[in-house]
Amino acid sequence: MKITVVGAGYVGISLAVLLARQHHVVLVDILQHKVDQINRRVSPIKDAEISDYLASGELDLKATSDTNTAFNLSDMVIIATPTNYDATTNYFDTSSVENAVELSHSNNPKAPIFIKSTVPVGFTEKYRQRMGIENLYFSPEFLREGQALKDNLYPSRIIVGDRGTDGRMFSQLLKDVSLNRETPILLTNSSEAEAIKLFSNTYLAMRIAFFNELDSYALNSNMDTEQIIQGIGLDPRIGNFYNNPSFGYGGYCLPKDTKQLLANYHSVPNNIIKAIVESNITRKDFIAQCIMDTNPSVVGIYRLVMKAGSDNYRTSAVQGIMKRIKAKGIKIVIYEPTMDEAYFFNSPVITDLEEFKSTSSIIIANRKTEELADVEDKLFTRDLFGKD
Repeated sequence: MKITVVGAGYVGISLAVLLARQHHVVLVDILQHKVDQINRRVSPIKDAEISDYLASGELDLKATSDTNTAFNLSDMVIIATPTNYDATTNYFDTSSVENAVELSHSNNPKAPIFIKSTVPVGFTEKYRQRMGIENLYFSPEFLREGQALKDNLYPSRIIVGDRGTDGRMFSQLLKDVSLNRETPILLTNSSEAEAIKLFSNTYLAMRIAFFNELDSYALNSNMDTEQIIQGIGLDPRIGNFYNNPSFGYGGYCLPKDTKQLLANYHSVPNNIIKAIVESNITRKDFIAQCIMDTNPSVVGIYRLVMKAGSDNYRTSAVQGIMKRIKAKGIKIVIYEPTMDEAYFFNSPVITDLEEFKSTSSIIIANRKTEELADVEDKLFTRDLFGKD
């Protein structure tokens, strides 16, 4: 098949590489430097599997910034452009998705379009009716940053918001290019597929929030968080996973998806969904106060990235901690080797790790690392298990 994928972020490039193992794929992005990197077979994001597959030379993949010609000969179009949450409208900014859909449909109206970007519940059906585009569908993605291609090669499930011919075709296509022949397929209505995505991420955020609030209680009561979590995890209904305390849930997906789901509840009574969103703010307030209670002269921020194995620091939880401390007039220095800038929000970025260690009176790290083993006496972290 000839497939066009729009958007070379985590979702788009992982899907493009996945499909290019068996099909001809054109990957479209408006950023020319990304296009050039991909055509040189260099991954623009940090993902070991994507880098390996690009370097193998066995992919039928071409990247381009020419949006019009990319659609003309396609058998199928996949939209994977970013949809950031707009706090003023309480709604995802779906303009990039809408622009891509309109370009695709005007150039090639027969090609089915599958939206992989996260959208509000009800978006696809309403947009389909408003624009008169019958072959427009939503299919949620469930990828982890840094392991996006791996999660496409071994998907936990394949869900497509269409129960007809196109839905069956697309779901089977994704299964055929995966390495897990036992992957369950679920075909649903479009709004149900959109809800599956938002409720899945909100449930994960709820689990993070629960163990973070447990940790806040233990810290405040001078108790051992690790012992409590270990005992709870022995219940097989709860399990010993996704239970490592942190500074809050962050990254690109969970903060915006939980807020969008809460916005979808505007006329529906709820307590839990609202609490999940608010608990993340409370946790950051609590952690920031714990740090300020030590009366530090210089607070060192070890890494802005969301998690190990990622190069993305969009809305990472540690930034919320940093802003709260900075608002109290406390000096902050940052160690983030992936950054080229000398300052981040007017705080100096130190590229030399040893200089960073010696400059900081306390070092806060969302996740521990061997690099900080020699300064454990000045380290503040809630990473108890070295995972998740």
